[in-house]
This record gives sequence, structure tokens and C-alpha cells, in this order.
Amino acid sequence: MISEVENMATASASWIKHPGSYIKEEMEERDWSQRDLAFILGCSEQAINPILNGKRGISPEMAKALGEAFDVPAEFFANLQQAYDLAQARKPDPSVAARRQMQTAYPIREMIKRGWIEQTDTPMLATQLTRFFEVPDQNAIPYFAHAAQKSSYEERQIPPSQLAWLYRVRQIAKSISAPKYSEKALRQAIRDDFPALLHAPDEVRQVPRILMECGIRFVLVERLPNAKIDGVCFWLNDSPVIGMSIQHDRIDNFWFVVRHEIEHILNGHGQEEEIIDGDLETVSTSMSEEERMANDAASNFCAPKDRLDSFILRKRPFYYENSETARRTRLSDPVSGEN
Repeated sequence: MISEVENMATASASWIKHPGSYIKEEMEERDWSQRDLAFILGCSEQAINPILNGKRGISPEMAKALGEAFDVPAEFFANLQQAYDLAQARKPDPSVAARRQMQTAYPIREMIKRGWIEQTDTPMLATQLTRFFEVPDQNAIPYFAHAAQKSSYEERQIPPSQLAWLYRVRQIAKSISAPKYSEKALRQAIRDDFPALLHAPDEVRQVPRILMECGIRFVLVERLPNAKIDGVCFWLNDSPVIGMSIQHDRIDNFWFVVRHEIEHILNGHGQEEEIIDGDLETVSTSMSEEERMANDAASNFCAPKDRLDSFILRKRPFYYENSETARRTRLSDPVSGEN
């Protein structure tokens, strides 16, 4: 009997009765009256009558007493009461599960805090996300558990936080008007304009204007928590976009990332799909040819290879050479100003 009740306690709520019903059945099997049970428990009949009639629940103390009375673990009666209470409780608002799904996939609270989406009711939050990710309905939002099929971003294993950042860059870039892209103007800026700004940190503010004059939309968006990302390169129709996070907040890293993304643009990278650079300071053994080209151009721009090699040769053995990190020497290093 008890084993049957234990199985029923985990069944659908429609099968769960008040624990008093099961106590009555146990009393009948033992041919006990209510007075007999009261005698065994050492209490009055009035004390157990509300329990048997389903008007009062079983307290932890009573669960232990009933366990002794029927020679079963006290947890049996405690679990009966818990199962009954859960069955009687109102179902939670469906929006709880929806908000859990949203927050599990994306840092929704952080996105609200930054004004990317607005704090509102759950259905409207879902609507905002479909607009934010430019998809027709909620089922098409990448990384949502109920998505019918994986998006290209999931197949490329782009973390959700990076994806949210990318779409914010895209959102801002669409609001920026830019002249027609000119590769000639961009190459001239690299040759004539940018080198003069390398040693003047305050002049970094000129970069967006210079890139705009070349037809490039330049967007700065602070990265989301736990999202490693330096920059991104993609195209809106025939207009290139550079997005940066300034995650390392250093002038040398700023110029390295800027030049890195510019090289992507010069080579026409990012036209089919976005080129997302998670952390350019981390050297990968499986680096693509596109990334190698961009890294070489950025390294040579920040610290020209001939000058760096000359510096290393003259300073040995006091300067340790590392093929990757050496070429990313900070702009404050003396080598950057040598002739």
C-alpha cells in the first residue's frame, strides 16, 4: 500500500489526494479507529480530525509521529504533504519560463541596462528580440532552445554574447550615413594620416572622421560581460563597417585592431559573412589566411618589421624575441620612434 502511494505521489496532480485520505486507508488496513490512532500518537481525537478530513496539513513534527505510528520513514508522510501542496499550488506565469529562456541565451538584463532593448512585459521583450536580431519570429532567434534549426551563427560557434554585440554594432551602423567607399582614399589615409596619430593618443578621436571620409562606418560598442571580442568587419551593401569594443583599453591595442580590420576591408573580407575577431592578443595555431594577412599588416603598421628586427638584433641578449608578441610591441616602446 505504502509503495503504491509513493508512486502516486510523483504522478500527475490530478491523482494526488490529501494525505489524510492515505492515513485513513492505512487505518482501515490495520482496523484502527480514529480513537486508536489518537491513543498511539498520544494526542486527542480533535487534534487529528482536521488532518483526516483534509482540512489541515501534516507538520514536520506530525510526519515524524505518524512515521513511528505506522512504522514507516517520516519522509513518507512529509513527501505526501509536499506533493499535495505542489498539486494545489497555482501554476506559475508562463512568462517565467520565457524569461528564463531569454536570460539563458542572452544577457537580457545587461542589454536592457544599456538601452539596447526596453524593460517591458515578456511578450514585448520577445518581440523586441526578433527585431533586434532581424528575424521574422521568436523561433528564428539564434540560440533559443526551441529554435527549429541552427542558424549560421551557431554553426560557426559564435557565442551568444558576441552575437548580441555584433547586432548592436549592425544596428548603429545602419543609422550612420557614409559616402561611397574609396579604397584609394583608405590607402592614402594609412600612408599619410594615421602614422601622424600613432604617438598622440588624444588624436585618436580623428579616426572615425578619417574612416568616414573613406566611406567606412566606424562603430564603438562596449563589449558585454564575459564576451571576448576586439572587433568585427562586415559590409552593408557596398559600405564597409568596422566595429570595435576597446576591450583592452590600450592605445597599442586600439591601433592594432583598427589596422587589422582595415586590412580585412582592403582585401574585401567580410562581404559574405562577418569577420569577428574575438581576442587578437591570443595567438591561434589554426589561424585562417584572412586573419594572418590582417595580423601581418597590423603588426607591421604598429611596429615596422625592419625596425623591430634591427632593435632586437642590437639589444640581444637583453631583449627576448618572441615571433608573435615581439611584433606587437606597444607603441610606447623606443623602437617605434627609431630611424
